[in-house]
Amino acid sequence: MPERNIEFGKYGARGIKGHEAVARQLDTLAGYIATPVTARRGLQARLHYLTRTPHARAAARAAGLTVTERTLHAWTAGTRTPSRKNLAVIEQAYRTVRRENVARYLAARLNRDGRGTRVEIHPLNQSQVSRPRQRPVEFRALNVRRWDRIVAAWAAGDDQELDDAWVDQVVDLGSQWGQYEYVTNIGFAA
Repeated sequence: MPERNIEFGKYGARGIKGHEAVARQLDTLAGYIATPVTARRGLQARLHYLTRTPHARAAARAAGLTVTERTLHAWTAGTRTPSRKNLAVIEQAYRTVRRENVARYLAARLNRDGRGTRVEIHPLNQSQVSRPRQRPVEFRALNVRRWDRIVAAWAAGDDQELDDAWVDQVVDLGSQWGQYEYVTNIGFAA
């Protein structure tokens, strides 16, 4: 695709891909449990979230938490503690299930019955680029009206689809859209 950067950062520019910034903001809006999984309180909160209903248990199993009921009961009761590997599995399953649970709600909030949500795009950082190679890239604001594809790709954890969905929205910036493939930050609220 034209306008895609091949050697980003070659001259010292810094930033992250736009879709990664969108995913980070959606993660913030998802409202994960703040206490880390390594703390007892954080572990118990995640286990409660993943095991409180039969539907939640099925979603946790589908997300990769495949331990026995006996082990889950021991973890919940506090008689045994999970290994570091199992803590990582619990955290990943929790994040996957949480994304699936809030995706529909977030899409509805961001779409706002067709009115969309205002998105602020902060350009990449060129402070380390030598003066003759710097390009004027300004702060931009864009109203995104179709969030369904973006939120679905985020919930599924599909980076390529999220990138494609985000680029489809950024094209609305006109001929300069390629300058915003890499950004410092993307901000929006739901």
